[in-house]
Amino acid sequence: PANKKMKPKLPKLKERESSDSSTKSQSIMIQVMDKGRFQKPAATLSLPVGQSIELRCKGNKIGWSYPSYLDTFQNSRLSIKQLDRYGQLILANSTAADTGEYSCWLLLCNGSSCKKDESKTGSTYIFFTDKGELFVPTSSYFEIVYLNPDKPAVIPCRVTIPSAKVTLHREFPAEEIKTDGTNIIYDVKKGFIYQHPTSDHKGVVYCRAESRGAPQISIKYQLLYVEVPSGPPSTTIVASSNKAEGGDNVNVLCIVLGEPDIEVEFSWKYPGEELERPVIIQDSWRLIKRGIGHTTRISKSVIAIEDFETIDAGNYICTAQNLRGQTTVATRVDLT
Repeated sequence: PANKKMKPKLPKLKERESSDSSTKSQSIMIQVMDKGRFQKPAATLSLPVGQSIELRCKGNKIGWSYPSYLDTFQNSRLSIKQLDRYGQLILANSTAADTGEYSCWLLLCNGSSCKKDESKTGSTYIFFTDKGELFVPTSSYFEIVYLNPDKPAVIPCRVTIPSAKVTLHREFPAEEIKTDGTNIIYDVKKGFIYQHPTSDHKGVVYCRAESRGAPQISIKYQLLYVEVPSGPPSTTIVASSNKAEGGDNVNVLCIVLGEPDIEVEFSWKYPGEELERPVIIQDSWRLIKRGIGHTTRISKSVIAIEDFETIDAGNYICTAQNLRGQTTVATRVDLT
């Protein structure tokens, strides 16, 4: 009798566990099929080019993400609407370039402020298959990929047919770069990934794809090694002169050496600021090569003071900020 009582309890526990886990993250996306049918889309879909697709996500305010390339076709091939109970995305006359991730999420809003509800999302990766375009087309014929020693680097040669055989090749010396599944892997949704980039990986590479026909070659990718460590800006400041006479023109220069693809924003505090002393501030940046394949971004901000006078004497403070933090440096200019 004891065993009989225990047996019906076991499936109830399992049901409760599964229902608890499902409430943590619910897929709110459905795909509209023909003849009014609906189905939850698989994690990946393969559709022929030219076919249209309609996705709906349940909720009264829905956010969407899709290949950025499609922004050009808003209100022509791509239509996104919010209806009372669901958000709707329709893509018409699909092309190979539309291949990518399509996702949605419920927005929780309080007035004009909205945030993403992580428990109510949906996504599918769609391959728009085209035998004539094995690689997802790009707008350029050449791309730069930065190799940073402390983060993976992606060579984004994605394909439109998931079953295509894709290999990575170095241009010079001409050779195939083997993927070992550990240091170099291939992700059909992203491309080739260097997990731990080194300076040995720099150079020009391309991808080769084959699927029941003649092989196709991707665009070329220039791999540049970045020697500057990631983090808050590495900043220095220097004045054209730390002692100025009345009437002199003084420049104070703030310099940051950093990663090629990380932007830097500058701000200044200076002695005549509260008195609204007119100054000229100019920001600029450029890429510099430090050895073969080593590239650094040099960002500069210059504050220029003409006809130096008493109110201009004091501390000039430069703050440089990037996505990883900020650095403040200062120098003093005195009136002699």
